[in-house]
Amino acid sequence: MFDKSTWIRLPRSVVVGHGVLDRVVSVVEELYLDGRPLIVTSPTPRDLAADRLRAGFEDVGIDPAVTVVESATFSTVEDVLAAADTADAGYLIGLGGGKPIDIAKMAADERGCGLISVPTAASHDGIVSGRGSVPDGDTRHSVAAHPPLAVIADTELISASPWRLTTAGCADIISNYTAVKDWQLAHRLKNVEYSEYAGALSQMTAEMLVERSDSVKRGLEESAWVVVKALVSSGVAMSIAGSSRPASGAEHLISHQLDRLAPGTALHGHQVGVASIVTEYLHSGEGGEWKRVRDALAGIEAPTTAVGLGIDDEQFIEAMITAHEIRDRYTILGDGIKQSAAIEAATVTGVL
Repeated sequence: MFDKSTWIRLPRSVVVGHGVLDRVVSVVEELYLDGRPLIVTSPTPRDLAADRLRAGFEDVGIDPAVTVVESATFSTVEDVLAAADTADAGYLIGLGGGKPIDIAKMAADERGCGLISVPTAASHDGIVSGRGSVPDGDTRHSVAAHPPLAVIADTELISASPWRLTTAGCADIISNYTAVKDWQLAHRLKNVEYSEYAGALSQMTAEMLVERSDSVKRGLEESAWVVVKALVSSGVAMSIAGSSRPASGAEHLISHQLDRLAPGTALHGHQVGVASIVTEYLHSGEGGEWKRVRDALAGIEAPTTAVGLGIDDEQFIEAMITAHEIRDRYTILGDGIKQSAAIEAATVTGVL
């Protein structure tokens, strides 16, 4: 007897394009959100866009509350919940990059209220996914939460962000290429549940970005358009899967281990991009697709080497051989790879 069921939560509205920050109030009205909004942001996006966002609400007689987060921690989530109580907030707006949006996402989930995601940078797919990432000591937790009700991505604003943030977002999407392979491997060897739809969507998104990497150029607003649409697609794939599997495999485990070994050295997207070069080599050998992954990263000016990340060779190899310890998720790393295999993969691909 077939008794399988699923509950897929997706954003109701995705608004992308030039100047769409001014449509936030219209989106709120369309979603029938009531009460006072609490804008959750961090210092730089607050200075860039918070006044403009508040002005849109004030024009219709609404006075939004604002809280500024400095770090992504579980205690910060509690601080945002306290701010929401004080403001008697009806819903939250995450304004900024991954940090404030992830914190707002988890706080909204805990509070049981709606969330609108307003990214000011396209640095990773957390702007739309149903997961938040929080460091805790020397580890990092991926926390399930409801995805935002709406994503409003102003390409004019995003294209003005530091170029390295955009390339990090591109690299995060390109890494889906190997994440899906790890998911398929876990399905074959460990009988991990696999979604053909989510896997195909994630892989197609990575493929499209690899193919269009030559159109992602510094100072070009259309580049922000391409990257944001890819990040939305990746986030939807995770919502369909009900997990981060479509966008997180061995390359993310290596990145999380690099966060332990060299905290704050490189951006998450850049780390998973470089790690995807070596994990692709582990999947398919010297004649595989790793050159295509590397060339796509190089084409958008993202790092392709440990040196480019600012990571020592020894640290990168250590991350490769210990990354399997991060979490119970089967990948091409299995129960760990030998140092000689890690050195070979990183040397042949030019990562070292």
